Amino acid sequence: MCDDSKKIEAQRYYYLPIKALVLFFTMKELSSLNKYIFKYKYRLLLGFLFIALSNYFTVLAAKYVGEAINLIGLAIQNKKNSLAEFEEYKLELIKYGLIIVGFPIISGVFRFAMRQTIIVTSRLIEFDLRNDIYKQYQQLSISFYKRNKVGDLMNRITEDIVSVRMYLGPGIMYIVDLAVLFSITLIQMLFESRELTLFALIPLPILSILIYTVSGKINKRSKKVQEIQSDISSFIQDSFSGIRIIKSYNNESIIKEKYKEKSNLFQEKSMELSKIEAFFFPIMILTVGLSHVLILFMGGYLYINGIVNNLGTIAQFFLYINMLIWPFTALGWVSSIIQRASASQKRINEFLLEEPEIKNFIETPTPIKGKIEFKNVSFVYTNTGIEAIKNISFSVEQGKTLAIIGKTGSGKTTIAELISRLYDIDSGEIFIDNQPIKKLNLYDLRTSIGFVPQDAFLFSESIHDNIAFADKNATREKVIGLAQKASINENIMNFKDGFETIVGERGVTLSGGQKQRISIARALIKERSILIFDDSLSAVDTETEETILTNLIKLSKEKTTIIITHRVSSAKNADKIIVLNEGEIVEYGTHETLMSEKKSYFTLYSKQLNEKN
Repeated sequence: MCDDSKKIEAQRYYYLPIKALVLFFTMKELSSLNKYIFKYKYRLLLGFLFIALSNYFTVLAAKYVGEAINLIGLAIQNKKNSLAEFEEYKLELIKYGLIIVGFPIISGVFRFAMRQTIIVTSRLIEFDLRNDIYKQYQQLSISFYKRNKVGDLMNRITEDIVSVRMYLGPGIMYIVDLAVLFSITLIQMLFESRELTLFALIPLPILSILIYTVSGKINKRSKKVQEIQSDISSFIQDSFSGIRIIKSYNNESIIKEKYKEKSNLFQEKSMELSKIEAFFFPIMILTVGLSHVLILFMGGYLYINGIVNNLGTIAQFFLYINMLIWPFTALGWVSSIIQRASASQKRINEFLLEEPEIKNFIETPTPIKGKIEFKNVSFVYTNTGIEAIKNISFSVEQGKTLAIIGKTGSGKTTIAELISRLYDIDSGEIFIDNQPIKKLNLYDLRTSIGFVPQDAFLFSESIHDNIAFADKNATREKVIGLAQKASINENIMNFKDGFETIVGERGVTLSGGQKQRISIARALIKERSILIFDDSLSAVDTETEETILTNLIKLSKEKTTIIITHRVSSAKNADKIIVLNEGEIVEYGTHETLMSEKKSYFTLYSKQLNEKN
């Protein structure tokens, strides 16, 4: 083989890790991470510099090992001729010994710095990515959360991000480490012996073929494992949230069996993935071991035929190949990391690329006073196809109270959600202060609304923190005052820790009525233009209800108040009352007007009055 052809052959191997590195940064799913990589490019470049310096001193130490072996050979040959000359060899050997010991130490220092820059950078990117995902979760519409399970959302912001971080840390570090070490080592090997270099590198294409063949299978199986893991997370979340139902129905054994089935499936798919991943390492060690055999065989042959002039060169080649064992062995592991990260990032991108259905079209502040008007509004839930409200129209003047009453499923809550713009209407128009709702700043709109939802959700924090949720600067005196207005202060003071009582997940330690009253106090903590109470007194007795409503009337002066209820007692004092039936307004007027008409409102009032008596 001529010199030019040898150079071409060597260059093919030389560019292999470079091509892998390019592929590494241009994978379709992982390319979305490049913006984070560019953000910390200087940190990464510094890490790459440390990689180059570490590998440079590592390879240089191997060169001096070969020279030391050659020097020992000369010293043995000349020992009989001149004792003084032998002493000079000893001084040279001491110098080489110090270099051989010192250079790896210097290399280790740079390797430590390499990890401190690249691995720390991966943690910084992980932090940014978590924040971006969480921010996206906050922006996505309510309908998104109805389509996706909480456990799956949790898994993507935890387990999937860990897989991505492994790509950004060890993945980048070892790929660049391999590319740099391979380049420096190859240059040094070619300088020592082109013939021996070609034979030493013959097994390396085998590694490339293995990676290319198996990586696709790893990707598919990784995706399947992560899907099952998300399913398990969702199942566990549902089980823990509904633990009281499970226990009350004595269904622990059924839930346990379902969990066991899912766990067994996860174990089965994880084992299949592990078998594929485990295939890499022994094969890689075997192929690199083949390089050792070829070096020994061809090195001896070339030495005997005078093509290689000294034994130190052969020893250097053993060291060079040994240096490449871990990077090339890690190549399979890194390939697995990349495939897992690609599968995880694909799942993350599904949410990051999801466009929020509700968008803020106005950036400038838009103060809200509180007048509300619906004109021929209709709305259909896209996930179910149910037409919740049909061509309804009404108006509420600023500072007035509107009560909405009707059967379950009549569309009462939908009206509240449309006012808060949790959904956008299908037809008609909603006006706030005579402005179309879409022409208002979304964040100003929601900030101006105090919303007590039908499901009185409390955070797993203290009662004080739950009431002060919208105003972290609220004083204890203000919190106590609002608790009194919501008729919950006496209950709180009977708790062992008072306002510092931790309510448990979703307020599990409190009764339904207690949760509702704390939610009412929370809605009143800041000055709002609009107050919406969505069936928020359903779990309290009528006497407590009267007390709370009386307090609310005093507090809600000059505030537009909407009371959604199925109780006439909660609605009768409102300025206007809407009666809904199957999404349509069937009655609209004051309490006196509706009573005089003697229709469904009158019937409902009479029925509830008889039940009370």
